Amino acid sequence: MDALTLLHERSSMGKLTEPAPSAEQLSAIYQAALRAPDHKELRPWRFIEFSGEGRERLGELFAEAEFQEDPHADDAALDSARKKPLRAPMVIAVIASVTPDIAKVPKMEQVISAGCAAHGILLAAHALGLGAMWRSGKYAFDPVVRKGLSLEEDDEVVAFIYLGTPGGRHKPLPQHHVTDFVERWG
Repeated sequence: MDALTLLHERSSMGKLTEPAPSAEQLSAIYQAALRAPDHKELRPWRFIEFSGEGRERLGELFAEAEFQEDPHADDAALDSARKKPLRAPMVIAVIASVTPDIAKVPKMEQVISAGCAAHGILLAAHALGLGAMWRSGKYAFDPVVRKGLSLEEDDEVVAFIYLGTPGGRHKPLPQHHVTDFVERWG
């Protein structure tokens, strides 16, 4: 697959099944992530990989966050939170590991760089024939989840990327008109 085809055809895959990416595929995926733009070579990212029982542990963390937000949450709500990481055979949390007070590299730029690393994961997964879905939601910002993932004060969860084998058809890609998004001066 050439680069432009990859960029034009990548799409999120909501239904993901076994198997998870192989060790060889994961190596290629992480290498792609590590090519993200990186001002001053700070490498402002880290990745937490959840598979097997690790997904269940992440689910328990989500359920604890749900309970802390609403101590009256019923069993169905807590069970729903527990099951979220089980929607794919692997989840990778992409963390913006921010170094505060760096001259000319504000926090926002470091977070965007980690976002580019997350995008690299999505692109590499698609190029390898895998399915991927970028999810964030309230758990990415929840203090219980932040603590459970050992985030520092300035760190941010950029994405929970769900990875696996495509379990359904790719949805049709919308056609966008460049003129709706581009303003030209010149």
